[in-house]
Amino acid sequence: MTLRPQTIILTGMSGAGKSVAMQALEDIGFFCVDNLPPALMPRLLEMAEHASGTLGKVAFACDLRGGALFKPLLMTVEELRQRKDMDVVLVFLDADDATLVRRYKASRRRHPLSPSARLTESIQQEREVLASVRVACDIVIDTSDMAVGRLKQELQRHFQLHAERMPVHVLSFGFKYGVPLDADMIFDVRFLPNPYYVDDLRPFTGEDDPVYDYVMQWPASKQFVTKTEEMLDFLLPEFQSEGKTHLVVGIGCTGGRHRSVAIARHIANHLRALADVDLTHRDRNREG
Repeated sequence: MTLRPQTIILTGMSGAGKSVAMQALEDIGFFCVDNLPPALMPRLLEMAEHASGTLGKVAFACDLRGGALFKPLLMTVEELRQRKDMDVVLVFLDADDATLVRRYKASRRRHPLSPSARLTESIQQEREVLASVRVACDIVIDTSDMAVGRLKQELQRHFQLHAERMPVHVLSFGFKYGVPLDADMIFDVRFLPNPYYVDDLRPFTGEDDPVYDYVMQWPASKQFVTKTEEMLDFLLPEFQSEGKTHLVVGIGCTGGRHRSVAIARHIANHLRALADVDLTHRDRNREG
């Protein structure tokens, strides 16, 4: 059985944030194609339809950069909507003139419509050309006062993507081999008793039950994981509401074989009720 993709067609004023919006949609699972002529959209969607669900969500951005190729946009949207079960949403990004001028001045780019004209004249001309497209759009988003995170929240709200589970990578490591550069937060568990100094436990790792049980038996260990998990329970939905798409949590001890591995196991198991968790032990197999 083939799956028809959910399709967003993003258009609007140059400088209103289409590039940022496409990045945000890509972060939340859309296959994104920028500056695609509308006439090519049906063909690409036919390919996506037969891709075994791998392209279940598709977003196109198109605007007046395409020149004459942009003109069939509304006709193409109507054609797509006539197809059975085709879910197509036309989104228009807008901003006030002052904001557009400020953004163009900051980027030092020329307006694509009339590069040789004054910027204010080009913006006004673009508004006139796009007036009928704006009226036909399902969603109009004014980005004048929006930071990047706020625009992402707005897209999530409209397309009900905020309920998706955040990917969380729990990573154990050894400080002696360096702190992971991509970690969003680091927890240091070197204050806990070290199984390395227990002869019978030294050859094993925190993935082995004797070491795990040894690490977790201490009151400090139990209090640490309780407090840490409570904090992560609070932080995950807050991060997600601000538009964060993934989180890397680092748990470090001296060598990355015993304490950090055991604690990371415990925290990862807890977080699986809230997020899509990937557990990695970076230094578990290092010697000494």
